[in-house]
Amino acid sequence: MSIQVNSEGVSASRVFLPADQAHPNLLRFFIAQFPHIEAAEWEQRFGDNLILDLEGQPLAASDPYQPNTHLMYFRRLAREPEIPFEEQILFQDEHILVADKPHFLPVTPSGLYLHQTLLNRLKKKVNIQTLSPIHRIDRDTAGLVIFSVNPNERAQYQNLFRDRAVKKTYEAIAPYSEELIKQLPMTYQSRLEESAHFLQMAEVEGEPNSDTLIELIQANKPWAKYRLTPGSGKKHQLRCHLNSLSIPIKHDQIYPVLTPYQEYDLDISKPLQLLAKEIAFPDPITNQARSFTSQKTLEF
Repeated sequence: MSIQVNSEGVSASRVFLPADQAHPNLLRFFIAQFPHIEAAEWEQRFGDNLILDLEGQPLAASDPYQPNTHLMYFRRLAREPEIPFEEQILFQDEHILVADKPHFLPVTPSGLYLHQTLLNRLKKKVNIQTLSPIHRIDRDTAGLVIFSVNPNERAQYQNLFRDRAVKKTYEAIAPYSEELIKQLPMTYQSRLEESAHFLQMAEVEGEPNSDTLIELIQANKPWAKYRLTPGSGKKHQLRCHLNSLSIPIKHDQIYPVLTPYQEYDLDISKPLQLLAKEIAFPDPITNQARSFTSQKTLEF
């Protein structure tokens, strides 16, 4: 079976119809299966031919419920924020694709974002529906993201991150600190855990579970450009570490103060000044030493 995608390059989701349920028709099944979605929305999706069988044929809301089968369905968003920046493909072969992601663009669909994501833009651009990211960066962060082309190889690439065989280097613009710069280069360590607010991480007492090598690249008071090399991969690690050192990254809307996102009317004039600049790893499939550098730059 081929992977079904719509005209925007968005892959369909699959749902199983269990034998221990009985519904008068498919519409009633979807309403019961997804109670958080309004019935009118499912009626509209059926009307827009967004519910399909595994052969890709549209189904009707009145079609009978058939247990022990799979169906496919597409999401539908009435309004989605437009991201006016383009990604670049830096490298592509039969195993991986390396993309240079702009600020504000999510890597994968979530929340309000479906079409305006790096994954779906790339699927549409290169017509490879099996593309899958082997790691993530925040939507606020720009820079390198590696995708697996062949699903059978994805785990081998992901294992590189598990085994810390990948070296990732970031750049950040943050306040100039005379006292801190005297201590650079330094490796900052702390214990990071989820905070009371799900958007933020917090430093807590205990054995460190995160470490970042911090180096100075350039000073341009009152700002400075830093090179950050994480030894671990905790959520928001770089943002937390620089904030803890009293040099929060320029235009950070999460640290030190959480600022509510303007989801639809993004302030694109103030991108977070954090860039996934370089990535290097031994390719587990070709045994080549891979190394890639983002073409993007940060602004003081």
